[in-house]
Amino acid sequence: MLEVSNLHAAVDGQEILKGLSLEVPAGEVHALMGPNGAGKSTLSYVLTGREGYDVTAGSATLDGEDLLALAPDERAARGVFLSFQYPLEIPGVPALTFVRTALNAQRRARGEPELSAPEFLKLARGAAQALKIDFEMLKRPLNVGFSGGEKKRMEILQMAMLSPRFLILDETDSGLDIDALKIVAEGVNALRAPDRAMLIITHYQRLLDYVRPDRVHVLSAGRIVASGGPELAHELEREGYDKYARAA
Repeated sequence: MLEVSNLHAAVDGQEILKGLSLEVPAGEVHALMGPNGAGKSTLSYVLTGREGYDVTAGSATLDGEDLLALAPDERAARGVFLSFQYPLEIPGVPALTFVRTALNAQRRARGEPELSAPEFLKLARGAAQALKIDFEMLKRPLNVGFSGGEKKRMEILQMAMLSPRFLILDETDSGLDIDALKIVAEGVNALRAPDRAMLIITHYQRLLDYVRPDRVHVLSAGRIVASGGPELAHELEREGYDKYARAA
């Protein structure tokens, strides 16, 4: 599904990604781990088209289509979704309005009919119930006054509503207590599907105890320096990243 080959990217003229190659097949969940400054979030921003991240070499394709040639909204319409490490607050915009606007915009871009208000509300109530989100919270401005756990659950609700094909979860476990972590992990696991793939970016093993990856990759100094099965995450938890930093 996703193929990244020899990707180089820079921010303000400083090269961050230095020949990164990665494949995530449909139906699989891959974890990307590495120390601070390795380039994990940079990869997520490059794949989703954030301004200020300049690709200087290499390629990234989704189902064979050149992602880098698409605008951010076009990538979203193709099914690329990024769960932010620090979700933004949008005062004055109710969460329900935000999600419905995004969902129908993507449906229009794909040539699909928009959802009516009753259809959307039925879908939203089901998603909120599954994630133990008080439906009244969805009527409040997006993420304003929400706890860290509530913000992360709101992002998982957006994922469930938008039903993306390729999900990038950037440190989704950040700031979560154990109960919130389990709820978020259940929401992520519910989205596993043969025609969907996920890339989970994390520093720690704990999320991977609940969302078991098919493959684990170690990113250091801007490129993948090791890959393996779930046992690699346990090794990193025990031994840290030092030997991989030296290899990079």
